[in-house]
Amino acid sequence: MTAVREPALRPEQAARQRAAGLLAKATIAELKAAWDGLPQKPAAKPVRGPETGLVMVRGRIGGGGAPFNLGEATVTRATVLLPSGTAGHAQALGTSKEKVRLAAVFDALWQEEATQNWVEAELLAPVEDRLAAEDRQKAEETAATRVDFFTMVRGED
Repeated sequence: MTAVREPALRPEQAARQRAAGLLAKATIAELKAAWDGLPQKPAAKPVRGPETGLVMVRGRIGGGGAPFNLGEATVTRATVLLPSGTAGHAQALGTSKEKVRLAAVFDALWQEEATQNWVEAELLAPVEDRLAAEDRQKAEETAATRVDFFTMVRGED
């Protein structure tokens, strides 16, 4: 069986994908704190949503086998437009419309040259640090229960 190769992303696409992923994983508290810390709050016009719906989650047996429908997940999405004309999009698991609306605003601000560094430093970097700390903690907890098996060779083979 041949592996499916996804086309390589251009650097700007990879950076946007990273930002969108971090915004989706940000907590509502992190988004609200960043919003409260904004020097100038933009008047974002809602274009779509926020609206909640279902998406089908697909899985693969063994990570590479035939795909199958695992079940449905609740997802909320939103699109906003800044006065500058920059559109921001966001989607996240769950039903928090405020979280997704704020994430869409920060997506639009991240795309603008004047505010991108602020969004990176004040919101995305702390979210990335929190996720890395959670991953380290999970790895440490898992390592604590690890059992090393070994085989001793006895006699002649």
